[in-house]
Amino acid sequence: MQFDTLSKEARPVRLSEQTRAFAYESLYEFRYGLDTERCAGVEMDETKGFGAMPPLARYDAAVAKIAAEAPVRICAGEKISGAATLGGALKHCVPAYFRGEPVFPGVSHLTVDYKTVLSVGYEGLRARICAAEAACADRQKLPFYRSLKNAVDSFEAWHARYLAALAGRREYENNYRILSRVPKYGATCFYEAVQSIWFTFAFLRLCGNWPGIGRLDALLGGYLKRDLAEGRLTLAEAREILAHFFIKGCEWITGKSDGSGDAQHYQNIVLAGTDGRGRDVTNEVTYLVLDIVEELGIGDFPIAVCIGKNTEEKLLVRIAEVIRHGGGIVAVYNEDLILKSLAGYGYPAEEAAEFANDGCWEVQIPGKTQFTYIPVDALALLQKKTLNGYEGVSFDSFEALYAKFTADLNEKTEAIFSDVAGGFGQISEDPKQWRWKEVFPCTVISLFEEDCIGRGLSYLEGGAVYNVFSPHIGGVADAANSLLAIRKIVFEEKRVSFNAFMEILRKNWEGAEPLRRYALHRIAYYGNDSDEADGLVAQILDDFAAACGRMDGRCPVSFPPGVSTFGRQIGWAAGRLASPHGRLKGEVLAGNCYPTPGTDCRGATAVIASYCKADLAKQVTGAALDLPLLPSAVSGEEGIAALVALMRGFVALGGYFLQADVADPDVFRRAQEHPEAFPALSVRISGWNARFVTLDREWQNMIIEKDAEK
Repeated sequence: MQFDTLSKEARPVRLSEQTRAFAYESLYEFRYGLDTERCAGVEMDETKGFGAMPPLARYDAAVAKIAAEAPVRICAGEKISGAATLGGALKHCVPAYFRGEPVFPGVSHLTVDYKTVLSVGYEGLRARICAAEAACADRQKLPFYRSLKNAVDSFEAWHARYLAALAGRREYENNYRILSRVPKYGATCFYEAVQSIWFTFAFLRLCGNWPGIGRLDALLGGYLKRDLAEGRLTLAEAREILAHFFIKGCEWITGKSDGSGDAQHYQNIVLAGTDGRGRDVTNEVTYLVLDIVEELGIGDFPIAVCIGKNTEEKLLVRIAEVIRHGGGIVAVYNEDLILKSLAGYGYPAEEAAEFANDGCWEVQIPGKTQFTYIPVDALALLQKKTLNGYEGVSFDSFEALYAKFTADLNEKTEAIFSDVAGGFGQISEDPKQWRWKEVFPCTVISLFEEDCIGRGLSYLEGGAVYNVFSPHIGGVADAANSLLAIRKIVFEEKRVSFNAFMEILRKNWEGAEPLRRYALHRIAYYGNDSDEADGLVAQILDDFAAACGRMDGRCPVSFPPGVSTFGRQIGWAAGRLASPHGRLKGEVLAGNCYPTPGTDCRGATAVIASYCKADLAKQVTGAALDLPLLPSAVSGEEGIAALVALMRGFVALGGYFLQADVADPDVFRRAQEHPEAFPALSVRISGWNARFVTLDREWQNMIIEKDAEK
């Protein structure tokens, strides 16, 4: 059986045939995803008085029924057990229905606290809840504590159903033995630790949530090291067990089209890096994960590896060997810059060193952070606010134009603050006196997020240690290129007056094709290692970070900035106007920190150089650079060496997050015509991967056009 690759080198074979067959039926035959769709969820209509219950009671009743009635799935030959078997969970909602509608939405954009589950199990969590409840003097918090205890009870009930399904079945003796201890109690060995994390993750997903995994090698590495030293397990056996974790994570693959693609369930993994004292945490699990995804091509757990100036060559080579197969499965964080960024923002060193992400790539402290991001379209702001839709506005100098744009950027961030403040039930001059409004319950999430138990507050109502609402600016390359074009064409070269140029843009360049061609092809834009163009991008990002910084300290929420589009450039296109850098109304333009399509003419190293001229440490939650590479560029030993050099240069220049995706536009075009022949062809979208054939035509075309430039 073959697993797809875009490389001339075949994928290696390390795993048993049984494990490879399990992966194949998940990835290529969609066996378990289609099975999940057969049962959408549980019905609450016959639950007495359900409609009249307070929200927490309704939530508890729904979770209890899910735990009691969700289909139990035991896959043939599986080495770990537990499955999120309700199709409604794929729609980001609690899969319980009342009068035909889901009772509550799910929660995502976070990584939960698996460390505590590994340490004390859910019995330890139950003890903490009881202790906090006993010490609580605020009676208004008691219903939340009851809900937490109910969540543990439901988790235990679901656990018991799997034990009953496994009991007495000789082929699953190991599953039963391991699951008899975890996640009820703390894990004592590698096998238990893998099962504990998986079962907890599966329960969270079963209840409609999409959490990230986070630092899998840090969570599991100590257990494996001890087992190897004591002869309890071989490395090959550990690889088989861990492979089943990844294969089980493909249980929601249906092969069906969904706009921005499947596999968008935020189950990201972060590997390697250093601890709070600067010690390398790379371990055997780091390499096992890379082994597994290299062999099977599983992209449903997008992986980010932390690298820095001291990263060993061995690890960089293994990353490159995985990247060359395509699919965008592995990306890299520049840990050196991120630790500097987090420290500058005020995070303690120990916590900063454990950073993970929200399930895409936005950096957060795992298990302690309520996170959301707020998109800002810099190009639309320039076009519609600063330039007033190209009507009734004029500037005598570029400096005056840019000053107005900066003022508009500040006004936009203030509007964000006002919107966030409107989500609070009580506002005071003292941020500590603000009170959150009640929103929908999410107790299963709160159970696994510090410090919800200690504070007696829901994850969405101030329970987490950190509450982060991160403004994310997009369209930066296009805004900067537009400003540069105006500066060149109007103020420096004086090819047309400002008012005449606005009239041209208002008419979507009609009748001005020679000038449009000039704007498109004769100006060196961002992405070509041009200080003039790159300096404008850097200036916009600095000004945006400063605007966000002015919001911090005024309420219980922090507002660290970031840069992203996450494919939003498709949705933004229809509302954008013709742009000064030669683009017509409605064109799909730059994504994340990548240049405007067609403007980068000097290769990948120039793109990285341009991107790194900004002080990216100021973009605290992240600034992603998507870098498409042709398979021929990474072929053979020379290709691996080139990728390693690219990663080292990225770190040395001060990059933040690099998504290098090996992609062949010709293969993608064939997949458009014959999707049945490419069911598992994976591509990096932004913070997630998707099977190419599950993207709609607009998304597919955007990817092909971007990659065709290379």
